[in-house]
Amino acid sequence: MARGGFELSDAVAPLVIRIPLGLIFLAHGSQKLFGLFGGSGLTATFASFEQKLGIPPIFTLLAIIAEFGGGLGVLTGFLTRVSAAGIASVMAVAIYKVHWAHGFFLNATCASGRGHGIEYTLALLGMAVYLMVAGGGKWCIDRLIFRA
Repeated sequence: MARGGFELSDAVAPLVIRIPLGLIFLAHGSQKLFGLFGGSGLTATFASFEQKLGIPPIFTLLAIIAEFGGGLGVLTGFLTRVSAAGIASVMAVAIYKVHWAHGFFLNATCASGRGHGIEYTLALLGMAVYLMVAGGGKWCIDRLIFRA
């Protein structure tokens, strides 16, 4: 393959990962923070995380910041590595606390009483780890600020 092909993929690959990952976490963070998109909002999220998962309020707050702020950061390419690290941390905890008990695969039929396995959260974790290593790419705010 010509060298130009690698330059194009280096420029495009982080962007192609950033956009969906950022949108997913911006939406999920909005559910927890503002109650948008059918979410429960801040107060109910704090209560649910503490009662159902045993997660203290300070860690719930950090998770909400990581999801909403990390989603916005990844989407725009602002503090991409830090934003992706927050998302990766949330996904690691989600795998451990929620999804591991349900195996690998998603509950495709949405069978009652059965949660989703780690499949989806593992994919999101992988995307976040990629951005932690590679950074935001050529088309991101980080590049403008830090001249990377």
